[in-house]
Amino acid sequence: MPDTEPPLVAPPPSGVDWPDLTSRLAALVGTEHVLTDPQSLDRYSADALMPQLAYHAESAFEPLADVVVRPADTGEVSAVVALAQQQAIPLVPYGGGTGVMGAVLPLRGGILLDLSRLNRLLSVSPESLTAEVQGGMILEDFYASLEPYGLMPGHDPYSVPIATVAGAISTNGVGYRAAAFGPMGDQVVGLEAVLPDGRIIETRAVPKLSSGPNLKHLFIGSEGVFGVITRATINVFRIPEASAYATYEFDDFAAGFAAVRAMTALGIRPTLLDLTEDYAGILLYLLFEGFREGVDAGISRTAQVCQAAGGRNAGPEPTQEYWRRRHDSALNYRQNALGRPRQERWARGWGRTIDYLHMSLPAGRVMEYRQRADELLAARDIAVVEYCIWSRPEFFSMLVAPADERQRNRRAWDDPAVRGNLAAGVDEVLELAQDMGGIMEYCHGVGVKLNHLLPREQGASRQALLELKQLLDPAGIMNPGKLAL
Repeated sequence: MPDTEPPLVAPPPSGVDWPDLTSRLAALVGTEHVLTDPQSLDRYSADALMPQLAYHAESAFEPLADVVVRPADTGEVSAVVALAQQQAIPLVPYGGGTGVMGAVLPLRGGILLDLSRLNRLLSVSPESLTAEVQGGMILEDFYASLEPYGLMPGHDPYSVPIATVAGAISTNGVGYRAAAFGPMGDQVVGLEAVLPDGRIIETRAVPKLSSGPNLKHLFIGSEGVFGVITRATINVFRIPEASAYATYEFDDFAAGFAAVRAMTALGIRPTLLDLTEDYAGILLYLLFEGFREGVDAGISRTAQVCQAAGGRNAGPEPTQEYWRRRHDSALNYRQNALGRPRQERWARGWGRTIDYLHMSLPAGRVMEYRQRADELLAARDIAVVEYCIWSRPEFFSMLVAPADERQRNRRAWDDPAVRGNLAAGVDEVLELAQDMGGIMEYCHGVGVKLNHLLPREQGASRQALLELKQLLDPAGIMNPGKLAL
């Protein structure tokens, strides 16, 4: 592994005849689908990550794409990628532009490949419980298109109204139904992808291979650095015949965590599992879906487990309200921010100086991790305003903010001391997760925000990833700089 990492933002390729390249791209996809106007380049050259939350990667927000290309199908994607490889032009796959880690920032300029025209449901197999869908389809549209078949996807993140299928695969996202169905990557049966030289590959749409490694895993969670996902075969599920909500209140987070671990050990897999400690107390939100007898059994045995751990039945209403509002932030983003100029999106902020962290650790070390993270953050006058176990006991999240209430308003982001202290505290607790056998992010990918910590997490395996990247992408065009590659 090299002793020094390349800069996150490097100069764009020199000597490119952009008018000629733009004409060649227009010949491939149509003039109306090649955008070079300043407004388009600005709004496409970012996602939902704000500069004040990037900490160590503020320079990543300076470059703009040189051109936006909107192909109509896999063939056009292949042709554009092949041209980019021939000319050594950086290329960034772009789905909904709604990620929160900066994964689509064009760090070297170049081509931004908008997949929004690849947005169709291609086939559904109720017998196999699979659906074949193009990568640019919005998750909300995926849900709607399956409903006439009595089916639904298993991936239900907050971003259903705005995120795409391929974007969810590329970050291996986790949604509200992950306790039952796992993260998005677990639901992928097969993929079609365009490699960085323009070749099209397709993995077999079967649940398991014993005839060598399954190359679908090369693209799941890899943020587009190894290719462009154009089509996927996804596991889908029958719309449940029964559902039941439950909420349990605990006096102590450790008691709630013990209940979650006991449920997992018994094989109880609710649709929703969220243990949250915040200003409202400590609540375990649960939703069971499926066939009636299974739902009844899950509710009954969970009641026993929670009561044995000291939990009190708080009724279904808190979880019903939770479930009803789970997509509100994405709906708000779609209405007030999506497609707007970058500066306008960044100015919205959250109204507060906060950061949300998502670590995954061995379940047996989660409570120890919480204690040690608390000590690190308290030493920096950083408070944890929310703790959460989401979907499974290994997935631990924290919402952190300055302990001083006066430093939690939006203007505090402009104070270098406040931001620097929060950034240092975040790095310390993420590195602690790594040192305790865990990882620094289970939910949203790495993007540019956590790029600086990734080599530390990868260790010796990083060299193999570098060699694989060089083999598949010798010109280094495919989302360069992401995953520290």
